[in-house]
Amino acid sequence: MLEKYFHLKEHGTTVRTEILAGITTFFTMAYILAVNPAMLAEGAGMGVGSPVFNGVFFATCISAFIGTALMAFLAKLPFAQAPGMGLNAFFAYTVMLGMGYSYSQTLAIVFISGILFITITIVGLREAIVRAIPANIKIAISAGIGLFLAFLGLQKAGLSINSDSTLVTLVDFSKIGTPEQHTALVGTILAFVGLLVIAALYQLKVKGSILIGILLVTIVGIPFGVTQLPETFSFNIGAQFNDFMSTSVGAFAGGFKDLLGGSSSFVEGVFTVAMLVISFSLVDMFDTIGTLLGTAKKADLLDKDGNMPGMKKALLCDAIATTAGAMLGTSTVTTYVESSAGIGEGGRTGLTSAVTAVLFLVALIAAPFISIIPAYATAPALIFVGALMISGIKDIDFSEISEAVPAFLTIALMPLTYSIANGIAFGLISYVVIKALCGKFKEINWLTLVLALLFIVRFFCMSM
Repeated sequence: MLEKYFHLKEHGTTVRTEILAGITTFFTMAYILAVNPAMLAEGAGMGVGSPVFNGVFFATCISAFIGTALMAFLAKLPFAQAPGMGLNAFFAYTVMLGMGYSYSQTLAIVFISGILFITITIVGLREAIVRAIPANIKIAISAGIGLFLAFLGLQKAGLSINSDSTLVTLVDFSKIGTPEQHTALVGTILAFVGLLVIAALYQLKVKGSILIGILLVTIVGIPFGVTQLPETFSFNIGAQFNDFMSTSVGAFAGGFKDLLGGSSSFVEGVFTVAMLVISFSLVDMFDTIGTLLGTAKKADLLDKDGNMPGMKKALLCDAIATTAGAMLGTSTVTTYVESSAGIGEGGRTGLTSAVTAVLFLVALIAAPFISIIPAYATAPALIFVGALMISGIKDIDFSEISEAVPAFLTIALMPLTYSIANGIAFGLISYVVIKALCGKFKEINWLTLVLALLFIVRFFCMSM
């Protein structure tokens, strides 16, 4: 039945490989189950364990299940979805805390952006946008995401840390003997060892090499205090569900009330809400497009023109998930770059995402067990997949400067600005400007020009 539905042999995969890939993807993105509720609760002026936290936890699990299940059975692709990092920070800190919008009103804004996603996807505009991205920038997206993943992994592993003088620097291993640094540095060492183990197992063609690495670091970390076991595995799902229904779902129901009332004039209110919708829309759209193109290239899912068959269905899954997520009480749902971990494990079909979707549903009752997996254990997976994805850089044509510079900016700015969308934005803007300055107007697609202008407007009118 699975073979007939997902065409496993056609994609060169097996049920076992797909299951391992789905589990791997889940573990690499399970951190969102704790981070997203904490962020949105903080934006609402509450803390961990508050009704908003509990409600958003439920909303995170269910929205991730819905989005990933859609990707599994509608698009039949190995991508997972959940409330997006960066977008949740914008939701909580910029819109709620910075601009004074309530939790309910911000959910309404996300819902409007979701409806916009659905509309432009159905009419085919989002597919047209994908086709308007220049070929070299499409190739650069995969390499940029590889660097971005590696940077995320290096941070999770504690190898790359903050520095006042250079912004980032290498962790100081000489402090391993100090009580306050010992556990963290042991975790960093275990993460690095985990990376080496994954690489060796992958080279030896051992199935499940990435998942083995994650579990190995988790288990070895227990006696070293890196893996923290909870005092109790009890979980009051009834109380969580009540908070979800009364706080999160209830908040969305009242979100449209007085949405424009916080501004000094109706016109100002409309403009502000419109810019917020555009900001959510642009970032989500290009995060998703970048993730789909970048990871699909690694999975050999792109055609000869660099486009992904089934892109419209994948984008529609994203749009529906965002709309559903807002109704459930969480920020914008988007396709996760951590899906690359499952693809690196061999996932090629919707069966991978089906497994991940089920695990998000199971997370509703298994949260204490899932929380055991430390960041040090999933970090090696992100670094390793980043190493696999950077190989796409060899296909970029660096002989033509008007193509090379936009591709370079796309790659460099993804990790350095912590955003896939920013990398694509500067790639498109620089592409249009350089081509125009060189007199190569015929090479500029009109939609590429429109996208570049939209990003310029967004950058100057809305901080994100």
